[in-house]
Amino acid sequence: MPGANTIAALQAEAQAAVGRLEARALLRHQLGCDEAWLIAHGDEACAEVDAQAFRALVARRVAGEPVAYLTGSREFFGREFAVSSAVLIPRPETEMLVELALQRVPLGASVLDLGAGSGCIGVTLAAERPDLRVTLVEASAEALTVARANALRWAAANTALLLSDWFAGVGELRFDMIVSNPPYIAAGDVHLAQGDLRFEPRTALVAAEDGLADIRRIVTQAPAHLVAGGWLLFEQGFNQHAACARLLQQAGYGEVFSARDLAGIERVSGGRRP
Repeated sequence: MPGANTIAALQAEAQAAVGRLEARALLRHQLGCDEAWLIAHGDEACAEVDAQAFRALVARRVAGEPVAYLTGSREFFGREFAVSSAVLIPRPETEMLVELALQRVPLGASVLDLGAGSGCIGVTLAAERPDLRVTLVEASAEALTVARANALRWAAANTALLLSDWFAGVGELRFDMIVSNPPYIAAGDVHLAQGDLRFEPRTALVAAEDGLADIRRIVTQAPAHLVAGGWLLFEQGFNQHAACARLLQQAGYGEVFSARDLAGIERVSGGRRP
């Protein structure tokens, strides 16, 4: 029988508490190995210090702490992004915002990622399209540190970072496209007390005015920072597409649209400056 501290035994122990996928993710992180190594060395003994540290990680996960914060990374658009508790965890549904932006952004364009967080949106655009010039704006210095690490890893040549409260530090710069995943959850939303949201930064999740305050500010102020014909695209809440469409239309945007994600939820809204 394998000992209690073999790699396979530790995985089995953790799997009973958090499931196979999460157990293996935490074990890979603790041992600094890839999946192939983990498979090949299951019968080997694990150092006691690693076994104790791994069990501590599992206990934190059982208490609800997100795997991404425990491992310090999350995959997004095929790349591994550094994360910390200072930023939102990148989510698959946000990849649609990137896809829609890539469909619309012209060659050699300048792009502003507003409220960049981990930088997953802006850095992905810059990595996918080296011809773009992408500026990532973030009001949190801690979050900007995370975004800078991701920019240096994936798109150092065509990204710039700016500490700014929305457009406050942008000055008179204008862009061909502005993208954003702003706070859009209302303060009393029950989802804030569930799952990973319990651990994510409230300032990146919650907005006043039923979750629309920051979207309203972005929609209103973005035209001053867009070239003629420039696009604004942003993520929104599951029930906000009608309100967002009205805001865009009232602000004079053309080609206003909303797009559904794979779950059928209206996830992204946008429009074009005349």
